[in-house]
Order: sequence, then C-alpha cells, then structure tokens
Amino acid sequence: MVVRMPEIVKADLPELFDTKTTKTIPIEDIGVVVLDNRQITVTHGLMEALLDNNCALITCDSSRLPVGLMLPLCGHTTQNERFRYQLEASLPLKKQLWQQTIQAKIKNQAKNLQNQGIEVGNMLVWAEKVRSGDADNLEARAAAYYWKNVFPFLDKFYRDRNGIPPNNLLNYGYAILRAIVARALVSSGLLPTLGIHHHNRYNAYCLADDIMEPYRPYVDKLVIDIILSGEDYTHLSTSVKAKLLSIPVLDVVIDGNRKPLMIAVSTTTASLSKCFEGEIRKILYPEL
Repeated sequence: MVVRMPEIVKADLPELFDTKTTKTIPIEDIGVVVLDNRQITVTHGLMEALLDNNCALITCDSSRLPVGLMLPLCGHTTQNERFRYQLEASLPLKKQLWQQTIQAKIKNQAKNLQNQGIEVGNMLVWAEKVRSGDADNLEARAAAYYWKNVFPFLDKFYRDRNGIPPNNLLNYGYAILRAIVARALVSSGLLPTLGIHHHNRYNAYCLADDIMEPYRPYVDKLVIDIILSGEDYTHLSTSVKAKLLSIPVLDVVIDGNRKPLMIAVSTTTASLSKCFEGEIRKILYPEL
C-alpha cells in the first residue's frame, strides 16, 4: 500500500498541463506523519495501515504546534519478554544508563559550541565527571552554559518553551524527535512510559524523554543552520517546517557508522533493550 499525496505542479507550461499529479510513497518507508492542518482528513484504514507499519502519527493544534502522538500498541514479536526485562531492571543499571546518556548529551552539546568557536573545555570536564545517576546534576550545569552560548548571534536568548524565537523552532523540532524516539522504543519492544530517569506520573513518554537527550543537539544544530541561512525564524512558515521535518534523515554517526537519524535512534533503542536483558552494559549513542 502507498500513501498518495496530491501536489499542484507549478511550471511555465500551457494551462492544459498545469494540473494535479499524484506522488506515491511505499508505506513501509514512512516513519513519521505530521498532521499540521485541522482540515486534514485521514481515514481509519490509512491510520491502521500506518500503525501496522510502525509509523508515528503526530497531530497539531490550531497554531500548528504538535500536541498529540499515536503509536502502535505492539511493535515487536517478543514484546512481553522485553517488557519483563525492562520492568525488572535494577536501580543501579538505570543509574548507569542515565550516566551514559548525560555524558553523551553533554559531549554533543560541546560539539555544537565548538563548531561556533566557543570554549568547551569545561563541558568536556563535566562530561567525564558525570557519576552514576548524575548525582551532581552536571546536566543542569552544562545546560546553563550551553544555552547561554549556543546562539552567540542572538541577544539575550533564554531557553523557555514559551519564550521568544527560536524557542518555537526548538519546540517543533523536539516534538518530532520525541515521536521518532517513541516509535523506535515501541519497535524495540520497550515501554516508552517507563523511564530510566524521568518519572513524571503524568508523562506517558518518560523513556522517550530520557533517550532523546543526546539527540537534542542535532535539532539545535539544525535550528542554528536555519537562523544563519537568513530565513525568517520568528514564525513557523512552511519553509521552516519543511527544514525541521528533515530531522529523521539527518546524518548521524553512531557506532562508527553513518546513518539517518531515525535509523540511528533504532540502533540506540535496540542496544537499550540488550542492556535490560544483560547482554551488554553500554547503550549506543551518536557522536555529533
């Protein structure tokens, strides 16, 4: 089955040829679908087909900001067994996995700063000093330094979900990233609700919020590139959203191999499952 998306062909051709055409995409090649207009109609049959192929469906509000996420209930043949391993994971193991997660996140943040000529010696020291469970909360210390310097060309930027642009771009990009990670967790037979660190009782995607941390700097880098390109980033135009929707196919280096981000996330979640099963002790994260 394929998803058909009508598109107006605009070209200097006779009016006879300026008609609608149909593009087709194999449904198994679709990882994320974003519904960003309230007038979009999707049939139940299409939703069923997308979920059968492990696709994440994101819905947006009237401001076209992501507000909902739909995932398949069953994404792996041995899901029950993997659930048990995840539920029985010891606290020391979870703390070690969180330590590795924060180390990877800080190192990737440092790379973003380094690429802009910002001093990162302190960030690298903090990354090495992260202890089990990040007992010293070095993630917060690194974040304070990072957000103060990551947009040196902007005056007094402050990371706040409801803050001034480019916070709007970051919010949109992180929502897409979260959906990608949640989808990969389900496909690896894991519960995205049960985190290794995040444990908000009202959060249905605590594990997704954990695992996406080292991937956030990739979104940040894309936002930096959008701003430096001279594009108007004060609102989510069609052009800006199109660039943010390229997140699943961003180049990522993981375990010595270059892969699209969506495939790399699946590598990460597969390694996490093996950590829960006791096969390995290190979760695989990308290096920016």
